[in-house]
Amino acid sequence: MLYQIHEWQRAFLGPLSHFADASAQMLNDANNPFATWPGTQRLAAGYELIHRLGKDYEKPTFGIHQVEAHGHEIAVIERVALDTPFCQLKRFKRFSDDPATIETMKTDPVVLVVAPLSGHHATLLRDTVRTLLREHKVYVTDWVDARMVPAEAGPFGLDDYVALIERFIRHIGAESLHVISVCQPTVPVLAAVSLMAARGETTPLSLTMMGGPIDPRRSPTSVNNLATTQPLSWFKGNVIHTVPPNYPGRGREVYPGFLQHAGFIAMNPGRHLQSHWDFYENLLRGDLDDAESHRKFYDEYNAVLDLPAEFYLDTIAAVFQQFLLPRGLWDVRGERVNPAAITRSALLTVEGELDDISGLGQTQAAHDLCSSIPAKRRAHRVIDGAGHYGIFSGRRWREIVYPQVREFIRRFDRAEK
Repeated sequence: MLYQIHEWQRAFLGPLSHFADASAQMLNDANNPFATWPGTQRLAAGYELIHRLGKDYEKPTFGIHQVEAHGHEIAVIERVALDTPFCQLKRFKRFSDDPATIETMKTDPVVLVVAPLSGHHATLLRDTVRTLLREHKVYVTDWVDARMVPAEAGPFGLDDYVALIERFIRHIGAESLHVISVCQPTVPVLAAVSLMAARGETTPLSLTMMGGPIDPRRSPTSVNNLATTQPLSWFKGNVIHTVPPNYPGRGREVYPGFLQHAGFIAMNPGRHLQSHWDFYENLLRGDLDDAESHRKFYDEYNAVLDLPAEFYLDTIAAVFQQFLLPRGLWDVRGERVNPAAITRSALLTVEGELDDISGLGQTQAAHDLCSSIPAKRRAHRVIDGAGHYGIFSGRRWREIVYPQVREFIRRFDRAEK
């Protein structure tokens, strides 16, 4: 019923949001004779704020059409390398007319970026992907909104997630692959590679794990505490809802994106309120650059997707309540997950000093589990002053984290060759 109420709210706010948007544009139009009247700018700013608070945020696009690589501007085309009901494996194919650049790009390492399935779209990693494209061949997991997946596609649990990561690794080719997992997928990625290693399959050249809950018992955050203070039955009864009839996934049980978004906002309500007020004042002052930065951030931040109920509940139980991975008790489809089986893959873990989602030490725990990887093939980095998003997006990512990730990948890519 809650999902249906949300849809009614969207239906009510939609016309109001469109009216506010049209009014703001009309009042800001230079050809409008009333545009310079006292109070018009304030009214226009108010209308735009109403529009942005009430609008429906669609899935953003990556929008990466060109990057600078090896000193040249090159074209980038986004392609679907493998299409599955719950996720598309996308490749960002680079093109150049310069023969020397083409030859150089051929030797660039291949990277699979595993985006989190935790409420936001994979486009949250746009900056991560754009930066990597300078010197890497890049693939990314683009998760599908569960409300858009027909019920006939069946359930999708944590075990299915692990199996899908294995499939993507095999499709690309583990022999020359480096995997970067950001936040939530650090756990299933480590499981997937562990299972492949235990079977004797080739594993990726390196694993880079960033800000993920490998062992949530270390430095627990408010996110971890919520999962441990409520029984699994509470989550089943309170946050799992059925997709309404107006979506392709009608009848599917999901953890709605709007609930996850409410949780994000609740973590720092004052900061978001201040951000919207600053946006309003920037419009009044004519500070268009800061206003546009606000729009871009919230266009991404407010665009959320639904998670399959099976995956969400499996994650709550296995990762945040039972801690099966660090305790060595996790079985995936009858196979025990044993990270100690990994010997070929080098391991880099990255944490933010101020991360309030995955606390310090949670990702570093991977080193204790991957005990068969020699110390010289492992590294851990703590990024001073960085929060959760700062380790994969923004200035700190580009100037501090990326150079270290790049060198780690290059080191073990060259070593294999």
